[in-house]
Amino acid sequence: MEAVVFFKCLSDTTRLRIITLLHHRGELCVCELMTALQESQPKISRHLAQLRNCGLLKDQRRGQWVYYSINPELPPWTANALSAACHASDTQLKADVDNLNGQQEDLCTRVTDA
Repeated sequence: MEAVVFFKCLSDTTRLRIITLLHHRGELCVCELMTALQESQPKISRHLAQLRNCGLLKDQRRGQWVYYSINPELPPWTANALSAACHASDTQLKADVDNLNGQQEDLCTRVTDA
């Protein structure tokens, strides 16, 4: 992966927030990202598709849910860049994690019950 492609993919605030959350948590589904970022499903899904098309994310279907994680085949230098991004956006990452942790029930189940 070229550095230009990597950083272009992360140049949007929502995509950067998604990546830092995934770097912090390992994997999340769309409904968890919606809660953490307090954004709509279409917006989150659009940004996930862009990150997947750039090669930054991988997805895995489990039943009706799709879970996203950072592509483990990214070049080693990207891990340092992602760690730096997490530290640089520490306040926003903490707020996003707090939004996510504030939910006690299974977020994905709740969305389908609504």
